[in-house]
Amino acid sequence: MLTEQTLISSITILEDGQLQVRRSRRVFDGAELLAERYQRHVLGPGDDLTNEDARVRAVAELLWTPAVVTAFRAARAAQTRP
Repeated sequence: MLTEQTLISSITILEDGQLQVRRSRRVFDGAELLAERYQRHVLGPGDDLTNEDARVRAVAELLWTPAVVTAFRAARAAQTRP
């Protein structure tokens, strides 16, 4: 019987506080893994976490202190200035 599993397989913390999130979609035939696909997205400090997995929210809430969010936004603003 074919079954499908979707899960967060990786949360990577970048130097500037961004989170790279990898979601895996796995297809099994019984216990045998037939296929696996990945989808990745990046979240910056202060981004909306409403639709994120509970594990991603937990990491972000620990990491994204007000100081981290302020520093990240200041660095982004400095990059966009001419």
